[in-house]
Amino acid sequence: MASNALPRRSAASALPDDDSIPLHERVRYRGLLTVTVMGASIMQILDTTIANVAIPHMQSALGATSETVTWVLTSYILASAIAMPITGWLADRIGRRELFLGAVAGFIVASMACGAAQTLEQMVAFRFMQGIFAAFIGPLSQSVMLDINPPERHARAMSIWGMGIMIGPILGPVLGGWLTESVNWRWVFYVNLPVGLLTLAMMWALLPATRRADRKFDLFGFSMLALGLAALQLMLDRGAHEDWFNSVEIWIECGVAIACLWMFLVHLFTARGDTLFNRKMLADRNLVTAMGFMVVIGVVMFASMALLPPMLQTLFGWPVIDTGIVLAVRGVGILMSMWVAGQLLGRIDARWLVGTGLVIAAYSLWQMSHWSLAMGMQPVVISGLVQGLGMGLIFIPLNTMAFATIAPQHRTDGSSLLNLLRSLGASVGISVVTTLLGANTQTSHEDLAAHVTNSSVGLLDPSTSDRFGIMGEAAMAMVNAEINRQAAMVAYIDDFWLMMWVTLASVPLVVLLRSPKPGGPKASAADMGH
Repeated sequence: MASNALPRRSAASALPDDDSIPLHERVRYRGLLTVTVMGASIMQILDTTIANVAIPHMQSALGATSETVTWVLTSYILASAIAMPITGWLADRIGRRELFLGAVAGFIVASMACGAAQTLEQMVAFRFMQGIFAAFIGPLSQSVMLDINPPERHARAMSIWGMGIMIGPILGPVLGGWLTESVNWRWVFYVNLPVGLLTLAMMWALLPATRRADRKFDLFGFSMLALGLAALQLMLDRGAHEDWFNSVEIWIECGVAIACLWMFLVHLFTARGDTLFNRKMLADRNLVTAMGFMVVIGVVMFASMALLPPMLQTLFGWPVIDTGIVLAVRGVGILMSMWVAGQLLGRIDARWLVGTGLVIAAYSLWQMSHWSLAMGMQPVVISGLVQGLGMGLIFIPLNTMAFATIAPQHRTDGSSLLNLLRSLGASVGISVVTTLLGANTQTSHEDLAAHVTNSSVGLLDPSTSDRFGIMGEAAMAMVNAEINRQAAMVAYIDDFWLMMWVTLASVPLVVLLRSPKPGGPKASAADMGH
């Protein structure tokens, strides 16, 4: 054999500094590695929603109050927001393979610790650890899926990755409810063990190594961003409970968030040395536009998912399982449209696909704004299917175009930003619609109650109901309960209208996207030095 021939090596032992061979040409068993990466990604995304339904059971088991038990969710969100921005820096410093393996292993250990927690303090600490490791899995899975596929297969790779990201939050409450009712709430966390161990073993054998980079850590930039994001997430999570700006705590968190995020942005665009994110990457129009769209996706998808389960269970009286099955239809729509989008990309301008998806999603919200308490399951199923079709049509072309014009070595940083903005959009959307729901319910209740007179309630005169004693009080309680249901339905409809207009307002942003060049972006020498 010639002395200058490349040594034969397995996928896992590929030389990390052999950049002459693209990563997608060094990968063996691409299909099996894709399944492995998606296993890790779905395991992580499920945990963002699977624990929500187990909160009441945790409260009694851990001896917590209704206020303190919410820290089980808040700690996870905080940790993810703080850790996610440094994914790219860590991947460069210690290697993406090593970081991915460490994140999956840490996530498994933290999940087991959460399942075994005996006190609220332990649960919050372990959920914080779980959130840190989960923050790395999302961006790394997306960048790996792009790198192990050639540019012409990126659309298909993003459709596969997007199915897990979009369907995971829908299946989470269903799976969590079934595990909680059938086994025990601790299995919400224990279920990660078999999936995680299998994923970890396959990843160890199949995931190629990448070149490490001597990249300095921007301590000031990270500190400002971490403090700003932590304060913002706390404000969004606790705002409704603390009555928003009537609370000193919310004012402090708002001030810290604005000040720290402002200082981070000024530092990012004016510092002379290395910054947390490469400024050249942030000058890419497609990536920045996609970040804006991710906020909209977070608002529309996650906010509507937060509204629908309590509405269907409380106002319509549907069981948990029926609610989960009906809402899962949205996942069918997502699967269908993602497959269609993967087939159409390359044949049709991706901007048309994104714009069409936004219009379809807005139409589904218009359908939801015409719901009433007298309807059955059919309108919920139809609107959920339509919304799934729209969201799937947006997600794949958008992610493909976001990475079509940035250098490959910036993909992990870009993915961390997109995932972070989607998470922030979800937090903002849920906080806004929940707050408006409470305020509009009160307003609608007052408006409806003003029309309850002896002429509108034929069998009972409200002004003389006290003459009938307990029977009169019971009758008025029934009237008030129905007013509450109608007022809540009006408030839900107002939220659907708001989300519809937000979605339509984002449609013009499509013109800012650029069509990708054939062959994908190339890494420049200047970029490699960052």
